[in-house]
Amino acid sequence: MIKLLISKFVKNHEAVDNLQVRTAYGKLAGVLGIACNFILFILKLLAGIISGSVAVLSDAFNNLSDMGSSVVSLIGTTAASRHADEEHPFGHGRFEYIASLIVSFIIILVGFELLKTSFGKIFDYEKLNFSILSAAVLLFSMVVKLWLFVANRKIGNAVQSVVIRAAAQDSLNDVYATGAVLLSMILGLVVEAPIDGIMGIAISVLIMFSGYGIARDTITILLGTSPDPAMADEICRTILEQDCITGVHDLIIHDYGPGRCMASVHAEVPEDGDIVRVHEIIDETEKRIQKELGVHVVIHMDPISVSDARIESVRDLVLDCAQKINGEFSVHDFRMTDGEHCINLIFDLEVPFSVSPLEREQAAKCIQASLKEIDPRYNAVIQVENKSWQTK
Repeated sequence: MIKLLISKFVKNHEAVDNLQVRTAYGKLAGVLGIACNFILFILKLLAGIISGSVAVLSDAFNNLSDMGSSVVSLIGTTAASRHADEEHPFGHGRFEYIASLIVSFIIILVGFELLKTSFGKIFDYEKLNFSILSAAVLLFSMVVKLWLFVANRKIGNAVQSVVIRAAAQDSLNDVYATGAVLLSMILGLVVEAPIDGIMGIAISVLIMFSGYGIARDTITILLGTSPDPAMADEICRTILEQDCITGVHDLIIHDYGPGRCMASVHAEVPEDGDIVRVHEIIDETEKRIQKELGVHVVIHMDPISVSDARIESVRDLVLDCAQKINGEFSVHDFRMTDGEHCINLIFDLEVPFSVSPLEREQAAKCIQASLKEIDPRYNAVIQVENKSWQTK
């Protein structure tokens, strides 16, 4: 059924990288969530009033809060589709992450409220009233929520939307919560114990943990993460395919929302090359990456010596000194200035993030001392930086 809905309401639905198509997917997911939760709220409210079941009434208002999550999801995906403006030159894609964060807070709040209610049911135990009507409504609710979970997960994965994935997890949480209420009503027929309270505590912890997971992942994206390895490899592989480029480093990818990535990278080129030709090649490479990968990339040229055997041998010497300290260390942007009594060796030393500031300082001093032992004229000028990407 979800395939039918997608084909009917999302034009050109296969072009998931298109901003308008992504927005249409987001609107479909939001409307489905609002409609399903509103219907379930009305059904459970009526069933709860008729049967006198407090558990069913509580579950009805849980669906009302879920409808609020769907509204947030709908607003978030719609706001994220707005084009760039003077105040937001990189677009509004991160609205989607903010919406996901709000949904995660709603999930945690619902879980916390369920936890309080469940403790209350344990200390103020009342036997649940079982009725065929209530059981049927709860079972129907589980089926609808399970379908909504599958639909949101399918849509969320198709357009790589964190907020729709969060809505999917919220729907699955409701399946657990409603299932717990239904099972408690059935067990209450044969067991004289606060089963609903005990199961409510377990489900509430599960719900809060899932909300925490969504919040953690979303905050990680907002704070900035390491480049996706597959994307980083593809960007650097494309750049290294060019004849005039001998190496790449300092790749940084900025995520401004799903499908909105910008990157910068340093490319090493021969210092004696034709600067105009090199510029043309780099310009064409930037356009190719934009077209094939959807990433707006800026490539900075680093001129290096590739034909001077002496410079290359000294560079290898420096790299050997660095890797004796740590095999993961690497060297780039190597330059050498000759003098009668002093030879400056200027380079960047790339180290893993795990290396502490003190260890970095000690490593730089150790390399400087090692080079001095080889030749007292060597004066190493070292810029220590984090390792961003390494050619495999």
